[in-house]
Amino acid sequence: MSEQPLWTPSAERIAAANMTRFVAEKLAGELPADASYAQLHQWSIDNPEAFWQAILEWSDITFSGDYSRVLTLGERFIDSRWFEGMQLNFAENLLRRRDNHPALIAYLENGERRQLSYNDLYAQVSSLAQALKAMGVKPGDRVAAWTPNVPETVVGMLAAVSLGATWSSCSPDFGVNGVFDRFGQIEPKVLFASDGYYYNGKSIDCRPRLQEIVDRIDSIEHVVLIETTGNGWIDNDKVVAFGAMLKQYPAGDIDFVHMPFNHPLYIMYSSGTTGKPKCIVHGAGGTLLQHCKEQSLHCDIGPEDVVFWFTTCGWMMWNWLVSGLAQGATLVLYDGSPFYPENKVLLDIAERERFTIFGTSAKYIAALEKEGLKPRESHDLSSVVSVMSTGSPLSHESFRYIYRDFKEDVCLSSVSGGTDIISCFVPGSPTLPVWEGEIQCKGLGMAVECWNDAGQHVVGEKAELVCVKPFPCMPVSFWNDPADERFLDAYFGIYPNVWAQGDFAEETIHQGMIIHGRSDAILNPGGVRIGTAEIYRQVQKVEEVIDCLCIGQDWEDDTRVVLFVMLRDGLVLDDALQATIRQTIRAETTPRHVPSKIIAVADIPRTISGKIVELAVRNVVHGRPVKNTEALANPEALEHYKDLPELAV
Repeated sequence: MSEQPLWTPSAERIAAANMTRFVAEKLAGELPADASYAQLHQWSIDNPEAFWQAILEWSDITFSGDYSRVLTLGERFIDSRWFEGMQLNFAENLLRRRDNHPALIAYLENGERRQLSYNDLYAQVSSLAQALKAMGVKPGDRVAAWTPNVPETVVGMLAAVSLGATWSSCSPDFGVNGVFDRFGQIEPKVLFASDGYYYNGKSIDCRPRLQEIVDRIDSIEHVVLIETTGNGWIDNDKVVAFGAMLKQYPAGDIDFVHMPFNHPLYIMYSSGTTGKPKCIVHGAGGTLLQHCKEQSLHCDIGPEDVVFWFTTCGWMMWNWLVSGLAQGATLVLYDGSPFYPENKVLLDIAERERFTIFGTSAKYIAALEKEGLKPRESHDLSSVVSVMSTGSPLSHESFRYIYRDFKEDVCLSSVSGGTDIISCFVPGSPTLPVWEGEIQCKGLGMAVECWNDAGQHVVGEKAELVCVKPFPCMPVSFWNDPADERFLDAYFGIYPNVWAQGDFAEETIHQGMIIHGRSDAILNPGGVRIGTAEIYRQVQKVEEVIDCLCIGQDWEDDTRVVLFVMLRDGLVLDDALQATIRQTIRAETTPRHVPSKIIAVADIPRTISGKIVELAVRNVVHGRPVKNTEALANPEALEHYKDLPELAV
């Protein structure tokens, strides 16, 4: 571990940061002028009502109605209520900017570029909201989208939400069963869908699957077709064209429907790799407050920023990114492979559009390094002030790669949270140093700790990531879970009345956090708990390996570590390469981390949002069924793990 941070913000950057101005303008008298971030965080969780009231005012949230208290604590964690009596509309708060400044810049993989100003965006939302209202959409109805990451999806969400409807989306690479497992549960009245999308040089036709989806989900009364690829129309009397709907209704002032603080805004989904996906309902007020806090304070986003995150509409980062409109920023959307037609396509766009915030996944950063790209030499990234990463733990090597080969003066914020809270428990901060391998800080207002099996708060030890006090962006409920049984089991089954996120983590001496992997994927050889991220970090150093996955196999009354590796084309996993992998792992870890078995496979199974599925592979290896392969981007990859002779001895 380095004794010095990889990056330290300049005094000028700290002074100009939104975080610094927020403390000076909203918390004067509450904290000393020279208060540390740790002091600020502690104050925010000790004084939740004062803190979230300050965030409401700082973010200039538009609302109506009166609230007597910011927080009313319940007997149980989930019974706490925020801002009771407040009424607001999420879309209204994202559409406050009204000028010709770019709101959305969108790229397709084929190179097509489109741009909408804030005035354009407001006008399209106005027309579409009128059309949806004419279709009978009203508060509480569900409007779903099976669409690529294009401007029409953003317009559709804002229009539906302006009416008080609840929005839910997934990407068009989901198969029919995957869509049915999600939207079939929530019964949408209207479905937005695309004729197709581009990926890895191919135009994929969505129309056959769309016909089947509409036939299977009886609740769908209307289908709004987005013509993305020019594949053509579908013969169904429920279908209307997106463009035709806009032309039918002239734009005017939007009549935003105000609803209670906890009115359902989004329905998100668990990965669904262990059964039918859980439908997680998020409220409008909590989502808005949390996103405004994170984007303004933790990301330092303002009206002149150009914000990008590589995501699909099936990942919560899409919902997070769209909230950047509340900051008046320009959002850049991209749909397609990040490595087609060349591995530098996103870097080209970053240079062209002058990104200030470059958001992506840990996997993407690792892939750039494996490809030998040195963006600081090939691209002008002078506008980029922050690189952000999530999806899986960012390795120490990737931290060093960013500062060595991407850009020296940049705030690298590896962040962690999830679909469960549609945001972060541990984000970044432009006012804090970046230490190798560490997430910078705990989120303001989030009482995050690491607890051992005895329920004790520990520092410097690997333990369960928990949140010990209520927070506004906690889900409102799970869909069709009236007694909250599944909700309570999902987050409160380990420690009574304490939220357990399901991450195996470690709080550092710098008040930062290291995520070692998912708790349910932890290895336990000889009774010693090992995070899979610790092994992945070492294997990533081996040039011959392009991807890997690690599980614990039940063996002789214990657990043995099994590592699956995907090698570069033409290479063979011989004894010499196995020895190299083992030596690399042993050199920086312990003998217990060294796999008992190393097996070459042709593919690594991942969810559609790109996450490795250790549990699914573990089930296959042990002869247990994988309940929902529709959640996987490449379910056929599981075949490589069945009945392997190497695991029988």
